[in-house]
Amino acid sequence: MNERMKIEKADLILFMGQSNMAGRGRAEEAPAVPEGTGYEFRAVTAPDRLFPLTEPFGRDENDPEGVYEPGMKTGSLVSAFVNAYVAETHVPVVGISCAKGGSAIAEWVPGSAYYRDAVRRMKRGESWLSAQGIQIEHRLMAWCQGCTDGDLRTDPEVYRQRTSAMIRGLQEDCKIEKCFLIEIGNFRDDPERYLPIRQAQEKLAAEEPDVLLVSRQFASFAARGLMKDEFHYLQEGYNLVGAEAGRNAGRYIAAGEMPVL
Repeated sequence: MNERMKIEKADLILFMGQSNMAGRGRAEEAPAVPEGTGYEFRAVTAPDRLFPLTEPFGRDENDPEGVYEPGMKTGSLVSAFVNAYVAETHVPVVGISCAKGGSAIAEWVPGSAYYRDAVRRMKRGESWLSAQGIQIEHRLMAWCQGCTDGDLRTDPEVYRQRTSAMIRGLQEDCKIEKCFLIEIGNFRDDPERYLPIRQAQEKLAAEEPDVLLVSRQFASFAARGLMKDEFHYLQEGYNLVGAEAGRNAGRYIAAGEMPVL
């Protein structure tokens, strides 16, 4: 379906990270995205059109030279994020998927295969929108990653530095304005395992003016019964985090309001 003539402007958002950004929920339990408000640019499989944004977001966007996880994306937080974001900004979103389950931050630093893939996807989206005369209001990224680094016991300061380097690289290479950071949660059966990485993410957001922490709800979901296994969440959980993160991101873009968590 070609949707390019229905919008004159859009915010271009790159959704990046590991499995809890890629989504391991149930697509049928995700909210619908109203017509004309959210689109997916499929930079790998169909880089010549827009599609109405539906779940599973990014399901078939698999590049053997970059992010590749066929059959793994089953339902994400992206639809809820976009709905809440657009309710604040009143500007349609064009989303690009670039999330890989099980990925460590070392695999996302500038020069890595995943980083190059993210740049490639973002630039394809920007080029296509510009060619259609669709004005890009904001170039943004949403990021949720770190559980693997918790499992690997990555040094928290190394994690912070590598994440910062990735964001700075994308700002330079893709003109990304802001990173909306969704904090990771807990390993379900060991609540302390991911705490050092969560603390590193809090420090990153406190020190970097272009990194905004937009949700830390995942950390409460083990106690609330919203985890489907040791690492992943029920679709209800993805919907809750997506709505909070999208609302905070949208209010910042629309009115400069700092996130309320």
